[in-house]
Amino acid sequence: MRHEAPSAGATTNRPSARVLELERMSPADLERLFVDGATPDPDALAGWEFRGLNTPSYFKLLGIKKFIKGFFRKNGDLYGYNCPVVQNAIDGPWIAKPSDDQPKRFGFYRVDRVDPTARDNAYLHALLLDYGRGDNPRLDPSRGLRDYLVQPDRDNPDLYLGKAYYAVGRLRVPTRSFFILERHRPGLGDVVYR
Repeated sequence: MRHEAPSAGATTNRPSARVLELERMSPADLERLFVDGATPDPDALAGWEFRGLNTPSYFKLLGIKKFIKGFFRKNGDLYGYNCPVVQNAIDGPWIAKPSDDQPKRFGFYRVDRVDPTARDNAYLHALLLDYGRGDNPRLDPSRGLRDYLVQPDRDNPDLYLGKAYYAVGRLRVPTRSFFILERHRPGLGDVVYR
C-alpha cells in the first residue's frame, strides 16, 4: 500500500515546527523518544523522499546537516538512497544537488525489520537501514553504516527518527548521532530487475 496523503507539514519544502523542536532536543531526550517510538510501516516509506536533518551541530561543519533520504521497492524488497542538498538555513528549503530534478543518489541501503538473532539488533522495535546490503561499491565507506528508524509520534506517519551506528567487522560503534526524517515528495517507484 502506498502512502497517499501526507499531512500539512509534509506538503511544503520546509521543515515543520515539530522537526525544528526535535532538532533542538538533547541526545538524552532523543534517546528516550527513540526508545518509546513505534515501528514504522515499510509501505508508508516506499516511493517517497524525506527531508533529512542530522541533529549534531558539527554536521553543519561537515556539510551534511541537511540531506534527502528516499525509499523504493526493488523486486519486492525495500531499499533506499541518500541525496545531497544545498546546506542553507535549517528552516530553509531542501534543494537537491546537483539539481532538484536530477538529484545525485548514493549511499544505498536495504530496509528490513530488525532480526533479534542477527548482529544488528540494538533496537528490536525499529527498522534497520543496512548500507552493507545496499549494493554500494566494495570500498565505499558508507557500507559500514547501520541506521535504526522509528516513528517517534505514533499519530504522525510523516515523521521519523533515526539513530546511526557504524560496523567495523563484528563491532558496532555508536555514532552518537540522531537524524530526523519528514515526508518531502514522491520519489522512485518500484524497480524490477529481470
